[in-house]
Amino acid sequence: MMRSRRRLLVAVGAVTFATAFAATGVAGTAQARTAAPAGVVTTGTGLPAFSVSSALPALPARGAVPARATGYPQFAAPGKTLKLGAKGSAVKALQARLKELGYVPGSVDGRYGGTTMMAVWAFQKVQGIKPTSTVAARTWKALENPRAPQVLVPRGKATRVEVNLTKQVMVLYRDGAPVLISHISSGSGIPYTEYATWNGKRQRFSGSARTPTGDYKTTWRVKGWHRSYLGQLYNPIFFNGGIALHGALSVPLYPASHGCVRLPMNVAEILPGMLGKGVPVHVRGAFRR
Repeated sequence: MMRSRRRLLVAVGAVTFATAFAATGVAGTAQARTAAPAGVVTTGTGLPAFSVSSALPALPARGAVPARATGYPQFAAPGKTLKLGAKGSAVKALQARLKELGYVPGSVDGRYGGTTMMAVWAFQKVQGIKPTSTVAARTWKALENPRAPQVLVPRGKATRVEVNLTKQVMVLYRDGAPVLISHISSGSGIPYTEYATWNGKRQRFSGSARTPTGDYKTTWRVKGWHRSYLGQLYNPIFFNGGIALHGALSVPLYPASHGCVRLPMNVAEILPGMLGKGVPVHVRGAFRR
């Protein structure tokens, strides 16, 4: 009698699990979309303004992102080779897929510009593909069967930022899932000496241009353009003294900053609304030239 009852309980549990699995879809993922701010950013500094319109990607449930992100919807790649400046439905499909996976290509408008290119770079780097502006067979294949970003801090808090200096990628995790993945440019590692007028005096500033590895937390921030003695930072979020995550007009495919983590402008526009104060920031790795 006892054995029969146990068999019945197991059978009922199996049916319940199968029903839940069918309701939630492949890998049992929970999909959610959050609208990001849209509009025109006016710098007020003589620097160009940027039109930003973006939505956050559909998110897998916490702990549901394996080495290959099978929890994401299926995707059939157009397969057409795309280069910077391309237009059309294939570009629109590329942009929509990147956004769906957590990258930030800008508006899904079918125009392959610099913002989309930097999202392609981030995706390629996460997939182990040498970053290039050309989207060809290997990148399309990876978009069909994408890898999730490498987790740098497996036991980190559910909401955190991970900066991978080796790959030059930043990942924002929320509830344990990657919700924003971005190309970055960190400290060049080349010692510098700069002269700037600061506090009414012309002064000399020197440093190592390194982005130190370690565990930090987000502290103060500035909305819009912030003038430092080493240049202009857009929407900076500081996490290690004067080192910040910030937007920049130049975010090349190599470390080029004085030590901060440069982000594409469209990423820096939405990040402050997603990243609060006191959130852990983990910096790991080293870039090899």
